[in-house]
Parts: sequence; C-alpha cells; structure tokens
Amino acid sequence: MASNFFILLLVLVCSVAVLGAAAAAKEEQTLRFDSRKGEFKILQVADMHYADGKITPCEDVLPRQVPTCSDLNTTAFIRRMILAEKPHLIVFTGDNIYGFDATDPVKSMNAAFAPAILSGIPWAAVLGNHDQESTLSRAGVMKQVVSMKHTLSLYNPPEFQDIDGFGNYNLEVHGVEGSSFLNKSLLNLYFLDSGDYSTVPSIPGYGWIKLSQQLWFQRTSKKLRRAYMSKPAPQKAPAPGLGYFHIPLPEYTSFDSSNFTGVKQEGISSASVNSGFFTTMVEAGDVKAVFTGHDHLNDFCGELTGIHLCYAGGFGYHAYGKAGWARRARVVVASLEKTGKSGWGTVKSIKTWKRLDDAGLTAIDGQVLWSKSSAGKICFSGNAHFSLKLEIEVGYIWFHVQLL
Repeated sequence: MASNFFILLLVLVCSVAVLGAAAAAKEEQTLRFDSRKGEFKILQVADMHYADGKITPCEDVLPRQVPTCSDLNTTAFIRRMILAEKPHLIVFTGDNIYGFDATDPVKSMNAAFAPAILSGIPWAAVLGNHDQESTLSRAGVMKQVVSMKHTLSLYNPPEFQDIDGFGNYNLEVHGVEGSSFLNKSLLNLYFLDSGDYSTVPSIPGYGWIKLSQQLWFQRTSKKLRRAYMSKPAPQKAPAPGLGYFHIPLPEYTSFDSSNFTGVKQEGISSASVNSGFFTTMVEAGDVKAVFTGHDHLNDFCGELTGIHLCYAGGFGYHAYGKAGWARRARVVVASLEKTGKSGWGTVKSIKTWKRLDDAGLTAIDGQVLWSKSSAGKICFSGNAHFSLKLEIEVGYIWFHVQLL
C-alpha cells in the first residue's frame, strides 16, 4: 500500500513539473504585432468535431458531396484558410474533436491540429462539450493539447491553482520591435473553459463560466490595465481585450436580425443559468468582443453594452450543419495607428469578417468591432456635420464617420 501511494505521489509531482515547465516555455514566446502592416490577425476555428479521419463521414452536406466527404475536408479547409489569411495566431474554440466517434482521442487531436502545427503558426485552444467524450477526461484532453508543438495553450494559470475547468489562460500581444511599446501588451486575449454540462442536479443543460474563473479574469484584467496605463509610455485607457470560449453566454439571446451582422438559424444553446460573466466583463471595461462556437448554424455578431458577442459558424464537416450552407471561419484583425513615417502606436481598430469554404473562400460580413476614435461615443443626432472616409480592405468598404 505504501509503495502504491509513493508511485501515485511521484506521478502527481511529475505531472505538475511537466505542466509547470510547459507554462514557463510558453511565457518565453512573445506574440507581437507585425512591423510591416502594424497588424495582428487571428483565425478562429469553431467546432471541427474531428474523429477518425478519412473513415469518418460528413454530416449535413449535399448528396453529391457524400461519397468523398470526410474529416479530411475539415483538414483541407484549415490549410486553405492558413494559406489565404496568413494569421499570426490560430484559435480553436472547442469541440475540436467529437469524442463519441474518436476511437483514439490523441490520434484525433494530432490530426485535427496538424495543419496548425505544420504551418509553424502559434495556436491556442479551449475545450467544448464534446472533446472529453472518448477515453480521456477533460483534464487529460487539455494536458494533451498543452503538450503539442507550437501551442500557446495553458492547462490553467500557474499563479491561480484553485480554478474551475481546464484551459483558462491569457495571452498578450506586444507592440512591434523597435517601438516604445516593445514590452507592453497592446491587445489582451482571454481564454476560458465554459464547461460541458451542468453538474448541479437541479440545473439542467450546459455548463457555465464559474465564479473562480471570473475572479481570475478580474485579477488578470486589472493587472493588465494597470501595466498598460503605467510607465513606460503610460496610456489613458485600457488596452482592448478579446475573449474566446465555447458555449455562448445567455446574453446572445439579446439579438435579432435588426441588430446583428450575420445569420441566426437556430436557438442560443447557452447555460440555463446566468453566472454573470457578461456583467463581469462590462465592469472590467477592456473586453471589446467575445467569440464562441457551439451553435453551428449561427454566425452573427451583435453589440451589447459596448461588447460584441460573436459566433464563428460551424467549421467541421463531421459536425451538424445545413446542406448547401457553407462551412465557415472567422477572422479578426487588430490594427495599430501610425506614428510618423515608420512608427506604430497603440491599437486603433479591430475588424472582423468570415470566409466560406467555397471555391473562392468568399469573404462576407465585414464589420468594425471597435475603433479607438469612436470609443466612448454612442451616437449623434440633429444637424451635425460630419466627414466620411472610405477605406477599402479585403474586399470591403469600411466607413469611418468623424464629426466636424
């Protein structure tokens, strides 16, 4: 009995040591804005539902697609997106594998994330509600993700051990080389485990972001805000932040076709209780947009109390979808303001669009999620005079309105 206890203790110590070493190694990898364009681009991949590769059939595709369609179509789509967009970071927002149909979850994850790994582009992942439904627990799935090449994912924040879930962490995107913001985070990314299913017998349905996770978010946001607004190069307002997790918040029900961009083709499958995380983000004041998956037939973005709540739309071919409605991915670009002939300052805008898995990777639904020049301005009315600036980018015309 004593020897068994010693072996168990040794395994636990080794596991903690490995995860700690992985966290330390990832801290050395600094995400940074591109010095040529002053941009940082994120590709969001939601709900791959990867299983056993070429022997796994597709769901909800056209009859002519059925004979040759498999998980490999999902792989091909990721490769095309990487080549087309050349992102600086790839984010997988859960249900990366479909546990029920994954014979070997490690092999499924290796195949699912292979395009990101082979590209050499940094990537991050959170868990959905299906990732753990094979032979690995949620903890086991996240440990496997953290061990993979080129990932910046963390098992959990090293400084906050008593936290619910697996895969709660943040990433900082620093200013360009040679700028005064070299060692300052200009864009903050928050990743959270939104759970799988309720563990409270009296509460049915899906999981939610717990109080311990919100406490971690509050402390992390406060620390980042303090650093951004302190010397060197102190700023007057917090750096913008983005949130990534799987299950949408109850506040996603606040929208209809009159106040969002995109489509809503199914109900909002959020938790049946509201844990208050949206309010927590509003109070923090730095998060400008949140990106989720889970509901594959929804791909809209709508703004509520200064925060855009966005879906990516279903990406994977083994996930449920709608025949004839193309699988899709969401792209987000944060752009810096110019300071002189070759200098770059802080973030001036955050934009988004989606691409469809069709012949031309059609880009749709371009919109500005946040603009530094409009931050804090709600609207104008009456006979106000204004100037209109047009900016053509990735096939869209962006409208910038400035009061005179």
